[in-house]
Amino acid sequence: MDNNQKKLLKWLFETNAVRVCPQNKPFWYTSGTIGPYYINTHFLYGSEEKANGLLRLIDMEKENELQCPEKVLAETLKNYESDDIYRGLIDELHSFIKNNIDIDKVDYVSGGERRDWFFSLIIAKLINKPHISIYKNLTSVITIDGKSEEITDLNGGKVLHIADLITEASSYERAWIPAIKNNGGQIKWSVVVIDRKQGGKELLDSYGIESFAMVDIDIKFFKKVVDMGIINSAQFDMIEQYISDPKKSMADFLKKNPGFLEQSLKADDKTKERAKLCLEKDFYGLK
Repeated sequence: MDNNQKKLLKWLFETNAVRVCPQNKPFWYTSGTIGPYYINTHFLYGSEEKANGLLRLIDMEKENELQCPEKVLAETLKNYESDDIYRGLIDELHSFIKNNIDIDKVDYVSGGERRDWFFSLIIAKLINKPHISIYKNLTSVITIDGKSEEITDLNGGKVLHIADLITEASSYERAWIPAIKNNGGQIKWSVVVIDRKQGGKELLDSYGIESFAMVDIDIKFFKKVVDMGIINSAQFDMIEQYISDPKKSMADFLKKNPGFLEQSLKADDKTKERAKLCLEKDFYGLK
């Protein structure tokens, strides 16, 4: 493992972009399921606090679809100058793209609302390409030299889409690919910071999109962070079982640790709500 990879893994945990639960205390997910790790790639903006600040800015500005990209770009550029982790990450992403894709073949860079914009707008500026901001309603605007306008026709232009992470690529299929296609362009490449290895790359392959990720969240990833001393062997064992079979591993955990669910039902409102959902949906066959 080279020094650049070590730095990236260190940043992921330093910013809580990746969090691993303490032994025998899995996280509750919004879905009402449980698991041993959380991923919030946008925390690589420097911290959770900084990332939430940028999300608030986007939420305040996104109704003005032409001005929003300009304001987000200005904010990310300011953070790039002042935050060592974000600058390091963006520089690594920039190098990663140049090492994997012929930039001369790229006509546009795109990013989707909201978290893709943490990375896509500034990369478009660094590689000197127009940026297409795609909103969830499939509206798209193009930003050239810091000024935005409505898209008329991309004239078959080849697009590099940059995202914070990819799971099953449902956002690509539902929104990003159609939005570019509807405007006469085609997404030819996808670059993400994190691939959760849940089938997204394979789906993009089926659309003829070359997919690249700086980090794959798989068992090899967690072996590296064990070797670096970031997590311990007990945490790794739980993750290994989860990656092998998420449903069975967490069902086994709940059956062996009935007190975990009981405590969750008496905890704060958010935890209680998720625990109740788990029982209602009976995700783990506990009834």
